[in-house]
Order: sequence, then C-alpha cells, then structure tokens
Amino acid sequence: MILLLALAAAAAVYQVLALGASLVFRFTERKAASAHPPVSVLKPVRGLDPAFRQAIESHTKFAGDYEFLCGVHDLNDPAAKLLAEFQNVGIIESRTQTANGKVGALIDLAAAARHQILVVNDSDIQVELDYLDRVTAPLTDPRVGLVTCLYRPVGDTFPARFEGLGILTDFAPSVLVARITGVDEFAMGSTLAFRKKELERIGGFAAFADFIADDYQLGHRIHSLGLRCVLSDVVVETHMGGNWTHVFQHQLRWARTIRVSHFGGYLGLPITNATLWAVLLAVFGHPLLALGLMMLRLLMAIAAGSALRSGEVARLLPLVPLRDLFGFVIWLTGLFGKRVMWRGLLLELDKHGKILNT
Repeated sequence: MILLLALAAAAAVYQVLALGASLVFRFTERKAASAHPPVSVLKPVRGLDPAFRQAIESHTKFAGDYEFLCGVHDLNDPAAKLLAEFQNVGIIESRTQTANGKVGALIDLAAAARHQILVVNDSDIQVELDYLDRVTAPLTDPRVGLVTCLYRPVGDTFPARFEGLGILTDFAPSVLVARITGVDEFAMGSTLAFRKKELERIGGFAAFADFIADDYQLGHRIHSLGLRCVLSDVVVETHMGGNWTHVFQHQLRWARTIRVSHFGGYLGLPITNATLWAVLLAVFGHPLLALGLMMLRLLMAIAAGSALRSGEVARLLPLVPLRDLFGFVIWLTGLFGKRVMWRGLLLELDKHGKILNT
C-alpha cells in the first residue's frame, strides 16, 4: 500500500508540473520574429495523408527567400501527382535506398537543397504564414543546434480523435515537462529546423538511415555536439484519420519506437499515468484520494488542450480516463515484440532501434 501511495503521489506531482508547464506555454507572450534567412524546406512524402493538399498549400505562401522541396520514391505516387499541381514545389525523385525510406528521401533532398538553413517536417504537417520566421529565429543563437515544435492533431474519424486526445493530454504535456526539467536531446518530426553544417558534422542523414526514430536520432546527435535543441512557440497542425486498427498499430509503433530508443525512459512512463493509480487507489479503499488525483489529471488535460489551442479536450474530456487506460494497454503491449507497422510496411527492429528488414 505504501508503494501505491508513493506512485500516486509521484503521478500527482507530475500532473502539477505538467499543468504549470502547459500554462506557462499558453500564456507566454510570443516574441516578434524577424524575417527568416534563406531556407530550404524539405518534406519527404509517400501517399496521400488526410488533408494533404492543405498541408502542401500552407508551405507555398511564405514570404522571403525559401525553396520548398518534396521527396518521393515513385513519380506515379498519387502524392507526386498532386504536388505537380503547385508551381513553386520542387519534386525530387529519391533513388537512395535505405532501411528507413523517409531518410532515403531526406538524403536526396538535403543534397538538392540550396540553402544553409534546413527545415524538415512530416508530410501531414500544416503550418501558418509566419512559420519559417518563428522556427528559424532561435538558430540566430550559435548555441542552438536544432528547433522543434509541438503539434495539434485534428481527427477526421472518431478513432483518430480518440488518438489525438492522447497527443493533446499525454504526449504534449510530457514534452513540456521534459523541457522545463532540462531534457532537450530529442526532437519531433512535426518540425526539425537546423543548419546544414551541423547535419554534416554528424555524418548527414545517412548516419542514421537504418533507425526507425529518425527525428529522435537527429536531435540526439546534434545535441551530442554540445548544442541545444529548443522548443519553438509554434504549434503546427496535423490531420489524422483511420479506424481502430490503424490507431492501435500507430500507437504501438510509437511505443516500441520509444522503447528501443530510450528504454529507461519507457519503463518510467506508467508513473505519470494518474488514471491508472487513481483506479488502484479506489480499488484498495482510498476513493477520496482517487477522486482528488483524477480531478488533478483532468485539470492538467484542460490546461494542455488550452496550451495547444485545441477545443478537442473540452469536447472529449470524459474520455480522458479511458484514453489513459488505453495508453497503459499500449505500453504493456509495446514492452514486448520488435515489429512495427509503418505506412503498410511491417518492419522488424533490433534492440537499438535499427530496422532489420526493408
């Protein structure tokens, strides 16, 4: 019982930290960003993601000197045909074969890029007009090596909205807590802004072409140069679709990717799961403590949704406990096994996160 109370207390402390970090992020005034330097925006694509046209279009309206390059492995890909409709999108046919196909496209995109500042984001990411100004601004500090940012999910199906609830109330707060506690070696595929010279210092994208977590590897390796990886004040948007099978496969891929990338951190994830400990408190005769912990959890969820400027948390708030318990099931499943599903491909991973098959 003492152990359960200690774990519940740890979960409560985490909720307070996440609540505070979310409020700070939400109410910190965004500083004016000056015009961006010349930038090469690199986006590897494969297939048509939900709202793909809107995502691409949002990258074609920036002011200033920039180029927008999209990498495809097959010019007959429906995504490539859609890209051809935009005059200011450069289409790069990637011929580099790597275990991680996305990194293969990035190798060819980086080789084609004209500018020294690179901004990479996933194919489903939609941005605002001042995006380049804001995500490149921290790079004026020579101590900063990489800039990343949070993302706001928009679900096109109910299962996708349920998955998005986890991103809003679990993943995003964990990123904010990590940053305020000094953990800054990781980055997210929602945005990776960095200098070409740092990419070259770590051996280019080819240095981690066999790893499943390419965004984590990029952040970790640039951080190992003694440079900071900072979180931008920008929140980008992504549209998500799919049924319950897709959601389960997607979440399981994330879980196993985290496990093979940072096993110690993965083992500690359940400690922050307030709903899990609240249920156990109720079962073992502490209903008031359980209620208090659950109320704290829901307050944190509301603050996190506000930080990302999403009304989805308020609409789906009663489902937060169910999403937490679903997340625990995913964690248990992800603790074992080495296969993940990525865009229809079944990949096998080794204990270091390298892809063993293509």
